[in-house]
Amino acid sequence: MKKKLIRITTVPISLEKLIEGQLSFMNDYYKVVAVSSNKQALDKVSKKEGVDVFEIGLTRKISPFMDLVALLKLFRFLKKENPLIVHTHTPKAGIIGMLASWLARTPIRLHTVAGLPLLEVRGLKRVLLNFIEKITYGCAIKVYPNSNGLKIIILNHNFTRATKLKVLANGSSNGINTHYFNSKLFSQEKKEALKEQLGISKNDFVFIFVGRLVGDKGINELVAAFKKMQNSSLHTSHFTLLLVGPLESDLDPLDKGTIVEIEDNKNITSVGYQEDVRPYFAISNVLVFPSYREGFPNVVLQAGAMELPSIVTNINGCNEIIEHQKNGLIIPVKDSEALHLAMKKMVEDTNLRDYLAMNSRPMITSRFEQQVVWEAILAEYKALERKK
Repeated sequence: MKKKLIRITTVPISLEKLIEGQLSFMNDYYKVVAVSSNKQALDKVSKKEGVDVFEIGLTRKISPFMDLVALLKLFRFLKKENPLIVHTHTPKAGIIGMLASWLARTPIRLHTVAGLPLLEVRGLKRVLLNFIEKITYGCAIKVYPNSNGLKIIILNHNFTRATKLKVLANGSSNGINTHYFNSKLFSQEKKEALKEQLGISKNDFVFIFVGRLVGDKGINELVAAFKKMQNSSLHTSHFTLLLVGPLESDLDPLDKGTIVEIEDNKNITSVGYQEDVRPYFAISNVLVFPSYREGFPNVVLQAGAMELPSIVTNINGCNEIIEHQKNGLIIPVKDSEALHLAMKKMVEDTNLRDYLAMNSRPMITSRFEQQVVWEAILAEYKALERKK
């Protein structure tokens, strides 16, 4: 009889996208149960991955009463299920999942860190979030930063000791399926049809951003840089900024001026959340990803696999995927002018852009193929199981 593995995230989209396919893979070796919020979305994950699910009321906001209810519900569930492993992702799922599994005496308690939102927080809230992070790591027996840069940040903040930390494979929480993310799957006819559907001119140079449209993804700087591109000496060229992702106005809203520009600028096309982002990569020339903080961004892996060069900020994760002037350009964080100059360079220097594009896919397939990451996680589970 297979031993139980419980994977927990705050919201189901993290199960569906951040570790897509991994639950199904692990289900061949363990009895996998996926735990998150929103029963309807969880049922979709269950059908897609072929695993059991359990719903608890997690939210990304600090909500003491709801969090306590979720903790008690999860504790009772873990006592009933008696899993061998509980593995959490995302901050809220981390504290609730690790604390509940520690109280339930689950033998193997693991937490993956794919970014630290607290780094952009100040004041008393930051003190509270630091404390929560330390409790999460304290309840876990192993913590997996999904990049080497993130591991250094965790150590610099004294969240836990070095012996508890480990970066699996070459980083990333899930790797990348390079057979699925492949530009050759999209014909010229399909690409032209999508451009026409979106109102993008056939010969437009397309910059693409994929992700949540929030402040700490650098959207304010991106829109400002794009607007400057339109007003620059390159005004004879035609550009489109393609935004693929949901506008989230609750936790980290965009500046009002940025929202107005997105709505009014006819060369900015915002298509919202998309189940399949590949066609949008296929019609684009360059990924622009000016995020303030990341763990190990899947978007940059996906773009590279689709043969796109990237402009990224000099943050952990991004600077482990992109090598400056080899498969992309690296710029400072929160620097709209540097972003503008990098975008301008991508348009003007066709030799450089072609060179970066040529290197993009090979540099992803050789280091971050999905199967390699999955096997590394499985090997870690089995090693910990033997120790127990």
